[in-house]
Amino acid sequence: MIFWRNIRSFLQEANEHLFIPNPKYAMAWRSSGSSNDELISNLKRSNIILSSSVENAMRAVDRANYAPSSPYEDSPQQIGYSATISAPHMHAYALEILRPFVEEPNSKVMDVGCGSGYLAAVLARLAPSTGKVFAIDYIPELVNLSISNTAAADSDVMDSQKLVYLQGDGWRGLPDEAPFSAIHVGAAATSVPLELVRQLKPGGVMVVPVGPQGGSQYLLKINKVNNQEPVEQSYTSESLMGVRYVPLVKI
Repeated sequence: MIFWRNIRSFLQEANEHLFIPNPKYAMAWRSSGSSNDELISNLKRSNIILSSSVENAMRAVDRANYAPSSPYEDSPQQIGYSATISAPHMHAYALEILRPFVEEPNSKVMDVGCGSGYLAAVLARLAPSTGKVFAIDYIPELVNLSISNTAAADSDVMDSQKLVYLQGDGWRGLPDEAPFSAIHVGAAATSVPLELVRQLKPGGVMVVPVGPQGGSQYLLKINKVNNQEPVEQSYTSESLMGVRYVPLVKI
């Protein structure tokens, strides 16, 4: 018990992490590598990456271009402005859940809390040529950082307009661009963000951490069933694992 308590204490200080839902994910944090390829290989060996398309997309985007401090460590990293880039295994896990929806022809994807731009770039690599990814953050400096990082390392996905960065409120999303096939939220909402649920198309999916700061948070998979109102009757939710994320700020 002391061993696991010490791990949890360390992970809480790192702001976010996966909290041991089963033995498979309990070892996820051991997937660090000395290069991007080694990191991805270790995530695959740990059965976090399951599909060749997620593997290829993550190999195509070098994390070092988006997380300059210890980029190949399987842990969250600070990127400034009280924000973090998630641990690689959390990105891989979310990508595997979202993959079938991102890969749909003409898919529209929203990444809420783009941070340094890493996951948005991977989502753009994962999406088909007819797909489009919108990535938002409420902090203008992080939007600019995402644009700068992507322009330097993965400029083709922005040049083609396959990936668009915008400043925006993560609770309000992008109603003018809805409906979305898939939504990823990279910060913890205190409750299911219903406006984002409205922006999912029926059959779409959202991955979002929900819970209070300092309390129990869970990564939820939201499945949009229909466009019924009230919106609470339009979706089902599945709790996937306990997590700890920085807050989804209301502005």
